[in-house]
Amino acid sequence: MTAINDLPNEPKYLVRRVSDMTGIHPVTLRAWERRYGILKPDRDVNRYRLYSDRDLAVIRWLINQKNNGRSISIAASNLQSMIDNGVWPEIIPYEITQAKSISSIPPKPYAEKLFQFLSKNNEVDAAKLFDEIISKFDLETLITKILTPTLVEIGEAWFRGDLMISTEHFATAFILSRVNNLYISLPIINSGPRILIGGAPGEEHEMGSLMMALLLRNRSYRVEFFGANLQLDDLVNYARENKPAMVILTASTNRVAMELLRAEEKLETLASPPIFCYAGLTFDMDPYLVEKIPGTYLGSSMVKALDKVKVMLIEK
Repeated sequence: MTAINDLPNEPKYLVRRVSDMTGIHPVTLRAWERRYGILKPDRDVNRYRLYSDRDLAVIRWLINQKNNGRSISIAASNLQSMIDNGVWPEIIPYEITQAKSISSIPPKPYAEKLFQFLSKNNEVDAAKLFDEIISKFDLETLITKILTPTLVEIGEAWFRGDLMISTEHFATAFILSRVNNLYISLPIINSGPRILIGGAPGEEHEMGSLMMALLLRNRSYRVEFFGANLQLDDLVNYARENKPAMVILTASTNRVAMELLRAEEKLETLASPPIFCYAGLTFDMDPYLVEKIPGTYLGSSMVKALDKVKVMLIEK
């Protein structure tokens, strides 16, 4: 795992943005700064507070301590003592900082409502609903129980002829943009085993690999997301120079799945070959493909895939 002081200390987030990402009111953030001195945001030219990824990690660590029964004053004092002794705690993944009471909210009605808005090209209400969703659910629930079922329903409605292709594209682009925003809002991890993830050569879709990249980064892994249709030679050259611990490629069709054979073969020629993993819709539709592709199939469950990644990296 990554320690808090490994994160960038570059000031870039206004207090309102920090409040949105942590659920802590701006007044409370300013009170923590004033009373405990544990937060030391920078100031922009207009004297507005600017917080860094390291500040965000400190806030999430304090939230986690509070959720486990400690007062903020004691948590802040303990953290300051650790810092004074040159020992920083590990960062706390985003979903662990969420209020435990939110787990009782059923996600299915939100997925149904989001589908309704998107199927009518209602971007305004879909955006409002999405903001409500991310304030109530952790990222793994958001991805696996709200966005994924919504995407499945959108695809099935288009296949039945109930949605025009333009609406299907609108809905997919809406979700893709929101997932990408969540990905770039998380702290960039610069230490630990490097994981490269993207679409296999010829893969036109990036939704699945982006969602996986988001969840990996949310669990504090050092992730680099490369988008769809990776050029194999470029990927191999990059891996040769940067020596990733793992490469994850996705495929949504049988034709693209066959490209994974070439990818695994070329990556194996490296002096330090990475763990090679893959996933994607085509393996759900044709399970026998798994027998043809070397490497590790991560399965159809993203949460279980995250657990597999953890075990493989520990073993490596």
